[in-house]
Amino acid sequence: MSPITYIRRHPSAGLLFVQLLGVLLYPWMEATQIGRALFGAFGLLVLGLALHVVKRSPAQTWVAGLLALLVVSLTLLDMLVTSRPLEALIALLEAAFYFYATASLIAYMSADEHASTDELYAVGATFTVLAWAFAHLFVFCQLLVPGSFAAAIEPEAARSWMELLFLSFTTLSGVGLGDIIPLTPVARSLVMIEEFAGVMYLALVVSRLIAMSVARR
Repeated sequence: MSPITYIRRHPSAGLLFVQLLGVLLYPWMEATQIGRALFGAFGLLVLGLALHVVKRSPAQTWVAGLLALLVVSLTLLDMLVTSRPLEALIALLEAAFYFYATASLIAYMSADEHASTDELYAVGATFTVLAWAFAHLFVFCQLLVPGSFAAAIEPEAARSWMELLFLSFTTLSGVGLGDIIPLTPVARSLVMIEEFAGVMYLALVVSRLIAMSVARR
């Protein structure tokens, strides 16, 4: 089976692979203007794959489609008219899209009593989508309240996308590693909610699929 055929059969695997690839490529995209353009194109690719995966779930696809359309339209507008309120709105809409994609993937995994191969890939894809959602929420928080996050290197500077995504992954996984910390009450509230979401995701969703796989054997 070719990789393209495999991804068509298991779209959750394609979404997971692309997002993990993004984790490796993002540090090289933030330094130059060409890299930032590629960063935007890559973000649209992740957006499209997430929308494709949502179509396989019992959720309403038009909601995700509308959110994705708004994100793309406002992103194109932001290229012409750059403003902080517009960037904050885009970050909020992206967070809403990925939260809806997370809920759709969980609904997809919970729709039956059989853990298929694609549903097992969806476990990892859902984790990365949820990490993306909170990272965009952190971006919104930072634009809304400057100085919400600090780090050991240049503590007064605004945190980059990669830094906030790193914070999201470490918080969601419960590892707690890293030098990026929330400072404002709003930022700390968001981090606490993500910590709770990470624990509940492992306790309810992942444990259910593991139990279904064991029971099948």
